[in-house]
Amino acid sequence: MPVKILMVCLGNICRSPLAEGLLASKLPKDKFMVDSAGTGAYHTGKQPDQRSVLVAKKHGLDITYQRARQFTSKDFDAFDYIYVMDSSNYDNVIDLAKNEEHKAKVDLILNHLFPGENVDVPDPYYGLQNGFDMVYEMLDETCTILAKKLIEKHP
Repeated sequence: MPVKILMVCLGNICRSPLAEGLLASKLPKDKFMVDSAGTGAYHTGKQPDQRSVLVAKKHGLDITYQRARQFTSKDFDAFDYIYVMDSSNYDNVIDLAKNEEHKAKVDLILNHLFPGENVDVPDPYYGLQNGFDMVYEMLDETCTILAKKLIEKHP
């Protein structure tokens, strides 16, 4: 049974699809499954934002197959690790946790790049295109570190 990892942002069209695509590209597919979700239902069923699709494509990743969905409390039982993009997403996810075991699965993704600093991945949705490039670089770096840790923990 593969190790299941969930990436979570607000609408599941910008940051978490990039994080899903990046981490999945760095892990063996037979041992790991990566998905993403949003804390809001604003874009359910839609493809990632075109700016996320373009920045991923520029780096050789195809995320067009992904479809936005909303995070639910059932995700705590379905996933081994839940990585959120910012403190607001963290609070929204933790509010749905039924117990300490659920809460222990949740972490801010950038804590792998900046341990214990609780740094947010900025939401590029209302910004310029280069915001998507910056988010991509940030997530690429942290997903490289995270993939190494996951492979060591689950050989």
